[in-house]
Amino acid sequence: MAGHIQDRWYKTEPDATGTPRRVKTDRHGTGMRYRARYIGPDGTEKSKSFPDGQKRLAEKWLSKTEADMNSGQYVDPKTSRTTFRQYAERWVASHSGEINSREAAERRLRLHAYPHFGSRPLGSFQPGHIRDWIAALEMSVPAASHRRIIVGTVSAVLSAAVDDGVLSKDPCKARSVKLPKVNPAPVVPWTLGQVDAVRAALPERFREAVTVAAGCGMRQGEVFGLSLDELDHDAGWVAVRHQLKRIRGKYVFAPPKGGKVRDVPLSEAVSEALRAHLKQCPPIEVTLPWRTPDGPSVTRQLLFSGSRGQHVRVSHFNDHVWKPALADAGVIPERGESERYASAREHGMHALRHFYASLLLDAGENIRALSQYLGHSNPGFTLRTYTHLMPSSEGRTREAVDRMFQRPLNHDHGPQAAPGGENPHTE
Repeated sequence: MAGHIQDRWYKTEPDATGTPRRVKTDRHGTGMRYRARYIGPDGTEKSKSFPDGQKRLAEKWLSKTEADMNSGQYVDPKTSRTTFRQYAERWVASHSGEINSREAAERRLRLHAYPHFGSRPLGSFQPGHIRDWIAALEMSVPAASHRRIIVGTVSAVLSAAVDDGVLSKDPCKARSVKLPKVNPAPVVPWTLGQVDAVRAALPERFREAVTVAAGCGMRQGEVFGLSLDELDHDAGWVAVRHQLKRIRGKYVFAPPKGGKVRDVPLSEAVSEALRAHLKQCPPIEVTLPWRTPDGPSVTRQLLFSGSRGQHVRVSHFNDHVWKPALADAGVIPERGESERYASAREHGMHALRHFYASLLLDAGENIRALSQYLGHSNPGFTLRTYTHLMPSSEGRTREAVDRMFQRPLNHDHGPQAAPGGENPHTE
């Protein structure tokens, strides 16, 4: 067994003859009697005290500590006293992703995790604490998809704590912990009539934004960040290299979502629509920071502009331009006097990406190509999102069989009797 157990109520001293004997210490009868001591992986001495009558418990603790060190499951008792909030705040500060992702993670932790167990030491976490918290989340966060994201953020913090040796196991990954189940409704793409109606209801300077989104599958930020140099009318391509993005209330130019720069086919119809748009609404020159509000300045010639001749302010566009057009087109209800339009997440500009995906799948385009054009992280995500829109294999099977049986058949009735009644195959 690593280390040893110190009895602080007795000590060994030589008597007058030099014979060792046990004598009481000044601490006898007061405080913790046993102290389990060992040398940790960092080379420093660690210890834990136990009361009188619990020497066997101290020995078991010391044996378990040795086993944990041998198996790589050891956690320093001092660091395990770090609270969840203390560690999570350091984790957020070291987050290497996009600044928006970091701020979203901080907000989820601050609003939904810190109030419940922010002061709990990491070393005391048990799966039951996570189960209780997930149950409580159902009262404050109705959407299961949002709850799942929140739990995922907490699990990411605890997984990092495991990697750093502050926690032995992530309690979120215990078998008894059930993540919120999400059953997303299947995508229902707009009809061509809806696309045309919304386009017609928009102010003229925004109409071809619908054409670009529905004809190239671009996201809203990519459409409103589309610059003149990204268009190649002759070759028939759009180079999606950046987007217009809002960070901390300020707009910046940034790479597309996930850094997925890509080239998207530019059809002749979309090309002609954009040429006509540029004659009516010449591009505007906009200078914004790159990636972050304090990033270097970048200048682009944007195809779409706001009412003041500047870049489009997306929040204003969504509330005061897009939703009125949806109502005029009959996609969402008209609002009452002094009322706001109803929430319609499924009818944002993202609906035009779904329309584009349904259009390509109906035309027989393969999932890998569609995934590339949409800028998805992998074809599997595209397949999961749009598989229900793919032409059914059952339908193709029926058509193939029908085509086979509709062709002229060469009837062969087998051997026939020769003229005169004789069968040439009989002897």
